[in-house]
Parts: sequence; structure tokens; C-alpha cells
Amino acid sequence: MLAKSPAGRGGTPDEIGALAEFLFGPNGTYISGSDILIDGGVTASYKYGELKP
Repeated sequence: MLAKSPAGRGGTPDEIGALAEFLFGPNGTYISGSDILIDGGVTASYKYGELKP
């Protein structure tokens, strides 16, 4: 999975935390019912082929 990642690495706990902070903070109040992929572009690579950052 990491080999197909355009980011070329795994995510860090701080990156996941930053998304959670955004979603639960005042800037994320209008977001509801959404799937947010935080996978370094892996899902897009599987669908569209090799991607580059």
C-alpha cells in the first residue's frame, strides 16, 4: 500500500489529529455526512493509476 502512495510514506498521528481538530473545531461546523480520505493518495492511485505529488 505504501509503495502505491503518492506521498511515499505512512501518515503520522499528528496528521490524523490535525484533521480531527479541523472537523471538530469552528472551521468544520458545516461539514456533515462526508467521507474524508486521509491515505496519502493511495485510493486515487488505485483508481487513476500512478500519481505524483
